[in-house]
Amino acid sequence: MLDNKRKTPFIAFIGAVALMASAPAFAQEAAAPAAPAAAEAPAADVAAVPAADAAAPAAEGAGDVEPAKIEHAGKLTVMQMFLDAEPVVKVVMIGLVLASVLSWTLLVTKLLEFGSLNRTSDRFLEAFRGAKSVNDMGRIAAAEEFEGNPLADMASAATQEIELSRQAGLAVNGEHRETTLHRAESAVGAVQASLGKRLSSGMQFLASVGSSGPFIGLFGTVYGIMNSFIGIANTNTTNLAVVAPGIAEALLATGIGLFAAIPSVIFYNYFQTRISAYGARTEGFVAELMNAISRQLDKGA
Repeated sequence: MLDNKRKTPFIAFIGAVALMASAPAFAQEAAAPAAPAAAEAPAADVAAVPAADAAAPAAEGAGDVEPAKIEHAGKLTVMQMFLDAEPVVKVVMIGLVLASVLSWTLLVTKLLEFGSLNRTSDRFLEAFRGAKSVNDMGRIAAAEEFEGNPLADMASAATQEIELSRQAGLAVNGEHRETTLHRAESAVGAVQASLGKRLSSGMQFLASVGSSGPFIGLFGTVYGIMNSFIGIANTNTTNLAVVAPGIAEALLATGIGLFAAIPSVIFYNYFQTRISAYGARTEGFVAELMNAISRQLDKGA
């Protein structure tokens, strides 16, 4: 065994070696808590910088949205939408509004025309059925109060044809009765044909507005929405307050087209029914007129 003097330097040497061996481990353990903190600090800084950079354009974009447009969108009215619309859309809207006004004007005119027509026809039939001869029929039909009435015009045409035959020296009764009735019926048919044209005036316009109005309005809508999307692409914004007015202006064209077309279709169907009803009435009167003339010819009147 080593004596105490030799043991002391040996133990010191061993302790120094152990201390040197453990020093790097202690240094690593001491540096380990600081390393994550150091790593976290740059990451947080890096994340904060892009976030700040991204927030800056967003804030700038929000400031770039035109406040006047946003404020204007809150006060959007039909008239304002019309004023702000594209020129092509404006032309479509104006045309449809004019068509709608003409449709309503035609409605009022036709209602007054048919009302007056039926009242005058009722009075004429009452007077006509009291006639005692062909000359009486002609006199009643030529009365000023019945001027322009289709039934009176038919009776007047038939009696004038018979009178012209007499003035030409032709026999109007007896064996020539059928020939006379045929000529009178032809004269009535000419008046009846012109009546159909007269009553149908304006119907083609109503049919055209009713069938094409929605499509004309749709054209304005498509054109307006196309320009709205082009504006979205140019401004690089999808802010609803900015793009909504343009879309609303475009949709207004379709609304006006429907406003013009729906009444036109209703008026067209209504007046076609009235025209058919009066046409049936004239057919009945033609039969009554021919029977009355035939009776008077058989009587020699």
